[in-house]
Amino acid sequence: MKYIGNLNKRNYGYAYNNKQPKKKFNIGNKDLFSKKNLVLFFLTVAVFVFIISTISIIWISKDLPDPDKLTDRQVNQSTKIFDRTGEHLLYEIFLDERRTIVELEEIPQNLIHGVIATEDTAFYEHKGIRPLSILRAFVYGLLPGKRVSGTSTLTQQLVKNAILSNERSYTRKIKEAILSIRLEQKYSKDQILKIYFNEIPYGSTNYGVESASQSYFGKHVSNLTLAECATLAGLPQSPSTYLNNLDKLKNRRDFVLRRMFEEGYISEEEKNQAQNEILEIKQSYHNIEAPHFVLYVKEQLVNEFGETVVAKEGLKVITTLDWEKQQAAEKIINEDSTPLLEKASADNVSLVSIDPKNGQILAMIGSKDFFNDEIDGQFNVATLGRRQPGSSFKPIIYAAAFEKGYTPETILYDVLTDFDLTAEEYIPHNYDLKEYGPVSIRKALQGSLNIPAVKTLYLVGLDYAIKFAEKMGYTSLSQGDFGLSLVLGGGEVSLLEHTNAYSAFANNGINYKPVSILQVEDKDGKILSKWKKEKGNQAIEPDIANLISSVLSDDSARSYIFGSNGSLTLKDRPVAAKTGTTNSYVDGWTVGYTPSLVTGVWVGNTNNSPMNKNYGGGTVAAPIWNKFMTEALKNTPIENFKEAPENKSEKPILKGQNDGTIKLKIDVATGKLATSSTPEKYIEEKIFMTAHSILHYVNKDDPNGPVPEHPEDDPQYFAWEKGIQDWINRKKQENPDWNVSFEEPPSEYDDLHSLELIPQIEIISPAQGIVLDSDLLSVDIKTSAKRGVAKVTYKIDDETIKILSEYPFNLNYSLNNLEVGNHILTIIAEDDIGNFSKEFLDFNFKPEKNTTN
Repeated sequence: MKYIGNLNKRNYGYAYNNKQPKKKFNIGNKDLFSKKNLVLFFLTVAVFVFIISTISIIWISKDLPDPDKLTDRQVNQSTKIFDRTGEHLLYEIFLDERRTIVELEEIPQNLIHGVIATEDTAFYEHKGIRPLSILRAFVYGLLPGKRVSGTSTLTQQLVKNAILSNERSYTRKIKEAILSIRLEQKYSKDQILKIYFNEIPYGSTNYGVESASQSYFGKHVSNLTLAECATLAGLPQSPSTYLNNLDKLKNRRDFVLRRMFEEGYISEEEKNQAQNEILEIKQSYHNIEAPHFVLYVKEQLVNEFGETVVAKEGLKVITTLDWEKQQAAEKIINEDSTPLLEKASADNVSLVSIDPKNGQILAMIGSKDFFNDEIDGQFNVATLGRRQPGSSFKPIIYAAAFEKGYTPETILYDVLTDFDLTAEEYIPHNYDLKEYGPVSIRKALQGSLNIPAVKTLYLVGLDYAIKFAEKMGYTSLSQGDFGLSLVLGGGEVSLLEHTNAYSAFANNGINYKPVSILQVEDKDGKILSKWKKEKGNQAIEPDIANLISSVLSDDSARSYIFGSNGSLTLKDRPVAAKTGTTNSYVDGWTVGYTPSLVTGVWVGNTNNSPMNKNYGGGTVAAPIWNKFMTEALKNTPIENFKEAPENKSEKPILKGQNDGTIKLKIDVATGKLATSSTPEKYIEEKIFMTAHSILHYVNKDDPNGPVPEHPEDDPQYFAWEKGIQDWINRKKQENPDWNVSFEEPPSEYDDLHSLELIPQIEIISPAQGIVLDSDLLSVDIKTSAKRGVAKVTYKIDDETIKILSEYPFNLNYSLNNLEVGNHILTIIAEDDIGNFSKEFLDFNFKPEKNTTN
């Protein structure tokens, strides 16, 4: 028996149980999968592929540039960048290239080695291309989401940058490969290196290494240090990106140095010494408006179209910038904010303003002075700076809490608490070092209290909070280990993403990726790209956004800390805002919004030194924010936030007051929460102050679920309870007369005054609408109740005429004092605890008059 198959007696190609093999897939007597047929098949395919490839290469080669004219100069046209109207020119990328030809002998070996070690270690071995690298790139390119870099040789990079465009297509890659092979046939390796160093773009208008060396370091290329050589070696990979972000350029420089060491060009000591050098790049710009925004736009253009196209092809770019708002921001920061910054000992400020309804950037100030090297003015704090946001991050965590089921009325204890369960302590303090006892989340957020914020993050959960923040657009929080300090601004964010996250609060929970370019045209007016409004990201539900807006616009809720009508309010319209200040007053923030405009402001020092004490978000950033919002919204319609949803929570701890108390309507007969069935006379309003932390009443992951049977199982329970008891003791020591009742509020609803216990009444006689012609009203009723009927009250026209407490509760009443006409008899049956019901009888009183003859 021959077995081919698997162990469940199924086989493929042969029969089982000793039968003769059956051939499959044959035509006549020929087996399709014979060795001979397979060889013929693959030869046929190979010939076919060869023919198609040859034809394709011939067709593609017909219009290839002549490599002999490699250094011929074309007539370049400048790219122009405009504001959103297309009328105000912000910047023109110069059409004249700065280029100085240098001989290869003038170029330091360290620069040559840096390029080879980083870009093409096999430069001296290959013939222009590396076939295996191209094949690998092709295969990976067929996979979704895969993109391979580092497959181009130096020759290919020269062709791409000096002859061809930066277009990403297989056709362009084939052209690039053909021209690279031709160049290698025509020129020596040293000649190719010379052309490379004199042709490659190094950013701005600098073409060639000598121009870059003079522009960025102010010296001839032959005088460059090792660190400077490594910088220029790494720069051509993405000049606009690196020149706009010196941190990235430094990382790129250090990578080049590491590769030089790994390839044996420099020693480890030389590598370390060069990596420790401070990176300083000099750049000059002329006739540039809104410079940080313009360079931010340019970087995006380069990413989409390539350095060469942006520098030479005469693009017309319409941006999202609102020139009037940009001018207002510049005036406020350059003039109005200067005295304030001097008082605070702060040297820098940044501002971003966005339309929350579409994500368009309307104004951007990256630093107080773009041209001030002392504050590193060309560094764009708005997009590149990663700073701790302080308390301005709290609304994100509280929004996550609302999503989880907590409410603005939830009561938390603002008392000193040790959150660290190990031997070390973590006891956060409020900025004024005070304790406010039980407070609502609304009051805690608006007063920027730290202790309730940390408790809220614990209730939300760190992983949940980070995932929630990522939904809001934050990109770097999952990379750090912040613990509970995350809610106090322990992570680092950029002003742009922080401001854009708030746009979800302004726009019913929807936010968009920041947009800076509306349209790009080529030199002939052909539209290359055009912005279209896409479906935004529903980061949070509309109810959550409305809850946050309700809290952040509640000026009265923060008045106990910040006073009323301060810098976070606008005189003529509702506005929601939050400040933030980091430890030692290093960073100050204010982010706030109306339904149509969200603006963020950061202030501080470029070198991260602290500002003066008591100068931070509320005292420095907020006035700047207020002035800009006032000016930007001038003469625009007043918009209101949508109403926050009703608090439908049933637990008292989730329905407290701003002062930390819980005001409840109690059924005095039962001591339980009153319901709609509870008689009015049994309802009493009582005020409670809880004796326990919220962990006593809720499961932190299901706040509206059942009360935990064993709250002490929560690892933070005893620490939070101890914090409350210690606070009570401190209060009593401070004031011996302090005596507050911590009566436990009821959590169950009145079950005695319920619908099923309501007495039943049936009027046997008289009939509805009867006309009474005598003075006697006789009423026969039938009534019953589960607890028994205690009394029946009769009223005529709301005036009580009889109360009966004995069965059968029938009425006989004289009407001799009643006015003639229509009347209403009300019958009320009530049990011993106040459950009652009513019935009504309409009658017409027309007594007959006695006549004497």
